[in-house]
Amino acid sequence: MKKFLLIVVLAVAYTGCQKKESRSKTEEPDGYWSEDIEMPEYAPKNYICYLTDSDISVDGVLDETSWQKAPWTDPFQDIRGDGHPQPLYETKAKMLWDENYFYVAARLEEPHVHGKITKRDAVIFRDNDFEVFIDPDGDTHLYYEFEMNALNTIWDLMLVKPYRDGGPPIDALDTRGIQSAVYVNGTLNDSSDEDSCWCIEIAFPLEVLAEFNKNRKPADGAQWRINFSRVQWHTNVTEGQYRKRKNPETGESLPEENWVWSPQGVVDMHRPETWGFVQFSDIPAGAGTVDFEFKPHENIKWALRNVYFAQRKYYSEFGEYTGDVSLLARVGFIADNLPYPVNIQKGWGTYDIRMKTDHGTWFINNEGRTWSGE
Repeated sequence: MKKFLLIVVLAVAYTGCQKKESRSKTEEPDGYWSEDIEMPEYAPKNYICYLTDSDISVDGVLDETSWQKAPWTDPFQDIRGDGHPQPLYETKAKMLWDENYFYVAARLEEPHVHGKITKRDAVIFRDNDFEVFIDPDGDTHLYYEFEMNALNTIWDLMLVKPYRDGGPPIDALDTRGIQSAVYVNGTLNDSSDEDSCWCIEIAFPLEVLAEFNKNRKPADGAQWRINFSRVQWHTNVTEGQYRKRKNPETGESLPEENWVWSPQGVVDMHRPETWGFVQFSDIPAGAGTVDFEFKPHENIKWALRNVYFAQRKYYSEFGEYTGDVSLLARVGFIADNLPYPVNIQKGWGTYDIRMKTDHGTWFINNEGRTWSGE
């Protein structure tokens, strides 16, 4: 772990002079401080990740028995959630694990599979791509991002904290032992015919992911925060080449579509608190089922998250945070909707919020990190 932390420090120093393109936004989801409604329901997607009892060959062909028996996720939807257009093409994923790897597979319906980027750690979402986000300890900080295109070109990076809280992204991260593959049911980069889909398969080494989780690998019943995203650009075929459609008024490429497993509420994947819950089971895929167990403390963290968003709103309007939760009414937040009272310890441009509950004492700070303690 000490070696890993040294890498983080050096990488932060390195990336301080690097500028990477980001699709992250800064707007807050609607309704967090409405005077007319209660705190919005907290309902991220959930999935049971079963054990694989046979070897997985990472080739993009999901023909192993364990893959055949593993359930699919719900089809992806618009990143903003309900009330927005349904994706034009279906995307769904499935997961497995064993003592060494966390496996992810996905099927992306696509009549024209194409890609251009061949350099590792380039900005892959400039192509159509598939993305994986993993926060094993669920505190919204120090999480993992992985992107790949149809050419199996990958970009793996780490976020010290979300972009809204200052980032930074760490690109100097080449995941040791990672495996990935793509299978195209059709012909890649051939505009003269119509394809069916492309399938991806990834094996994430648990030894690496454990470094994001105090060196803990998953065990039966453990839950991680995970989400998947598909970036889909609007394209035309011109002289046999795929080219992004332009806005005739601006000459700029039309915005990409963002289709995800667990909706984010806004066009921003870097909101780990709205990622899905993945619960690990030591039952082999197909040998039985278990129910997802929603942990009561997740509602506590969500309540604190609403105070955090209200504090951001307050800061944007008044230039400071407040140490009195009742003053958040000035931006429409009603503290009476909280399940338990909170105490705010305000510093110079910082704060910690504490909530003592029947499910332990929980905190959130001005950078959005949540933790439990006394």
